[in-house]
Amino acid sequence: MVQSSVLGYPRIGTDREWKKALEAFWSGKLGESELHLQLRKLRLAHLQKQQDKGITYIPVNDFSYYDHVLDTAAMFGLVPKRFPYGGGVVPLSVYYGMARGTKEATACEMTKWFNTNYHYIVPELGGMTPVLTENKPLQAYREAKEQLGIDGKPVILGPLTFLKLSKGYVPAELDAWLAKLLPLYVQVLQELSREGVSWVQLDEPILVTNPDEDDLRRLKTVYESFASSVPGLRIMLQTYFEAAEAYRELISLPVAGIGLDFVHGLAGNVSSLRTFGFPADKVLGAGVIDGKGIWKAELQEKLALLNEIGAYVSPERLIIQSSCSLLHVPVTVKQETKLTPELLEALSFAEEKLEEIVLLAKAVSSGTEAVAAELERHDRGVQTLKRSPERSRTEMKQAISEISLGPLDRNRPFAARHAAQQRKWRLPLLPTTTIGSFPQSAEVRKARQLWRKGDWTDKQYTDYIREQIAYWIGLQEDIGLDVLVHGEFERTDMVEFFGEKLAGFAFTQNGWVQSYGSRCVKPPIIYGDVAFTEPMTVAETTFAQSLTARPVKGMLTGPITVMNWSFVRDDIPREQIAYQLAYALRQEVEALEKAGIGMIQVDEPALREGLPLKREEQAAYLSWAVRAFRMTTCSVRDTTQIHTHMCYCEFHDMIPSIEAMDADVISIETSRSHGELIHSFESDTYKLGIGLGVYDIHSPRVPSVKEMTGMIDRALRVLDPQLFWINPDCGLKTRGLEETAASLRNMVEATRHARARHPVVI
Repeated sequence: MVQSSVLGYPRIGTDREWKKALEAFWSGKLGESELHLQLRKLRLAHLQKQQDKGITYIPVNDFSYYDHVLDTAAMFGLVPKRFPYGGGVVPLSVYYGMARGTKEATACEMTKWFNTNYHYIVPELGGMTPVLTENKPLQAYREAKEQLGIDGKPVILGPLTFLKLSKGYVPAELDAWLAKLLPLYVQVLQELSREGVSWVQLDEPILVTNPDEDDLRRLKTVYESFASSVPGLRIMLQTYFEAAEAYRELISLPVAGIGLDFVHGLAGNVSSLRTFGFPADKVLGAGVIDGKGIWKAELQEKLALLNEIGAYVSPERLIIQSSCSLLHVPVTVKQETKLTPELLEALSFAEEKLEEIVLLAKAVSSGTEAVAAELERHDRGVQTLKRSPERSRTEMKQAISEISLGPLDRNRPFAARHAAQQRKWRLPLLPTTTIGSFPQSAEVRKARQLWRKGDWTDKQYTDYIREQIAYWIGLQEDIGLDVLVHGEFERTDMVEFFGEKLAGFAFTQNGWVQSYGSRCVKPPIIYGDVAFTEPMTVAETTFAQSLTARPVKGMLTGPITVMNWSFVRDDIPREQIAYQLAYALRQEVEALEKAGIGMIQVDEPALREGLPLKREEQAAYLSWAVRAFRMTTCSVRDTTQIHTHMCYCEFHDMIPSIEAMDADVISIETSRSHGELIHSFESDTYKLGIGLGVYDIHSPRVPSVKEMTGMIDRALRVLDPQLFWINPDCGLKTRGLEETAASLRNMVEATRHARARHPVVI
């Protein structure tokens, strides 16, 4: 009998109960005991849902109070010394301090979880000795068993992946750190084994990147140690997001099961099966249902794939499961009432994916004849969408083809453009600006809601938005910023706003997914060909510019970020989707320029997010991603200054690609990483305009003038002051008015100090 499983389930709840509970606790409206009660209720409901759907091996310990990587660090007492921690179980105040920062201490770094839009908190290991503070997987297992009778599958981040994602040590210290952590992992597993746990899922997604020989040696040491220390425990060594590297070494490890991604790693993992087979003494976790995408699987195709896998793995040694945790998709389609039937019938969120997994397991176990009607009904919706006229915009495709034949270059190189722009704008040394958005208060959100419900007319809403713009233009002038923004008060989300105004997009009512902490996003769905219909940002930007003599930046989200932060169609290559978006946004850039806007920011915070995990595939992605950006921006005049922004990724190894984008000014997040990116510029000269964020906007603290002055001075040791800009890390949408104003005033004051020390005449 074929078994079923998933690798993890969304934390947020059908109505984002998780988010609401966390934010109520942070604001002091909910006590700690009540927080525990609410989250426990939600956690058990998720387990019950999976049990009711018929999932065999239900994951436990996949639930978190913030982030699963942070949970692992806390479980081992790895708390940076700047937080008030005296040992033992990490208090929630310290746990959330590490995630969000406090008035006294900066938060830990946050970065992307492999190639997803989920952010994890980066563990800091320097100068610490790990200890087991509490066995959280055991607690989760006991809860599921006692409350629901579920023999859960504890999920634990594997030691190799945990260490490779951490910071605070040099590579030569990796083996020493592994030696410190290994006994603690063994203790966790031994306690689970004594409790009677059947399966443990140890996540090692680092194995789909490019592990070297030392990593494979470490991997062998770890899992041989587990096998000898906990001989009766069945370990599922789980990989996901791509094909597993070093397949032969992987299947030779002394574990009971190997989990492989047969969606995003399909070609590589199938090739490995064909070449090397699969051990007769192991169970295969076959990840055939997409844990990152929102489209229904074509189950007949999945059954054909499972039939091929069956040539190497007998049914009793097969677990049909999701390709990765369902953390990355919305909870359920059932709440969507406004999508077209054509689209709705093609969607599958987390709850529906449980049904797909169970249906496949039934088909393999009992034969397709037993579930033929269900299979036919399921696949019909997928085929209908494929034939939609929304996917056949031939004129747009022809225009993109013609543009792509050209070089996609600006008229003149950067040095000539920079001189022309300086003559036009007469900006001071170290010009100050922000990334784009300003605080969206409860009043702003309420106004938008009233307008969308029809309680406000278009004029009422437009007048209100203009009042907000006027207030913040005046405040920016008072603070002393050199280049202003209109504040983006009309925008719900930096991707959704544009998707609502472009053809080829659809929007859910409740398609929320966790991005970081309590921050949930509702990604648009790109289901058809993308096309420009009318100007999207011109009215608000030109109004803002009419209020001031200082330049106001037009603000757009770039094509790669729109793509990477959306759920995209899976019937054409992502490169083609990127060019469709670029062509549509190019027309918006040209509309802004025609309306007299001479600075235009095209943000690409998610550029690296789409970077393939395999090194051999990265150059091709960066090439077409850069081309998409240049397609968007290359048609403007020399005096039109193109800005872009990137955040919360590792950029040190892609500076040449960033430079190839040929933006006149780029702003990059650096404050959470404590300026580590600056090291890259010591060896790689950057010749275009650049601003390295001088304070972290995701923390509620107001940074001091001294703190920001230190960041500026450090950057100016390796970057040209004549090309350097001063700005926060990211947009200020989620911050409060008072802390925003105070932080920006400190930033401007820090800039004045820096100008005094660098008296360059421009």
